[in-house]
Amino acid sequence: MSEPQIGEELVRLASADNFRDVAGSGHPTADGGRVRRGVLFRSNELQLTDADAHSLGGLGITAVYDLRGAREVEAHPDVPVPGAAWHHLAVGGIPMDEVAALTTGEKSLAAMHRVYRAFVEEPDARAAFGALLTRVATTDGAQLFHCTAGKDRTGWAAAVVLGLLGVPDEVVVEDYLLTNTFSSATREKYLGLIRENLGPDKVEVYEAVMVADEAYLRTAYDAVAASYGDLRGYALDGLGVAPADLGALLDRLRE
Repeated sequence: MSEPQIGEELVRLASADNFRDVAGSGHPTADGGRVRRGVLFRSNELQLTDADAHSLGGLGITAVYDLRGAREVEAHPDVPVPGAAWHHLAVGGIPMDEVAALTTGEKSLAAMHRVYRAFVEEPDARAAFGALLTRVATTDGAQLFHCTAGKDRTGWAAAVVLGLLGVPDEVVVEDYLLTNTFSSATREKYLGLIRENLGPDKVEVYEAVMVADEAYLRTAYDAVAASYGDLRGYALDGLGVAPADLGALLDRLRE
């Protein structure tokens, strides 16, 4: 296995092991309410078994938003979810050639922090996240968004939604870090392949891009604070979500 292949194959090894409800078990909000379950779902890429595809169809999902780049989509197209329209809203992650070229854990960490800053600072990323929030607000039925691992692009989008809903910061962070639990078997299997094929010194290099880390999330929050003040300012001014659509989004997701 060559290093470029390692970069290209940073994908889930199971059928949607990071699929879950954005609401969790009904996350609490600052106003004493709860986030409504069964409305908005998140996932890693939809390399689904037939049984899993039909299970998702049974949830009443009407729209799937794929946040992956064109190369990722081409390499691993989603399995269709019955009854759901597929929409491509590309957000850049770490370019695969950059992943393959990483040589130290420090460089991996620096790359991850750049990615999270880009979620806030890059116009294309803001446009895609803005379109996601607007479509969720204005589309009927349950909806699902995902990227490749369901960790970074998806993790940031979920954190923004939960933060806008007034879910306490510590709950948002706990929810974000659940990726490390949901995807633990996949991650360990993949790191084992890296150890076997590239050597134990490469485990630290690639592990940093395979885990959710609160420090990454804080980097994005810091960028929001610097440019927009808070998440509401980020949504309205950075992502271009109309005030009425933001209100509709929050109404849909609050019990």
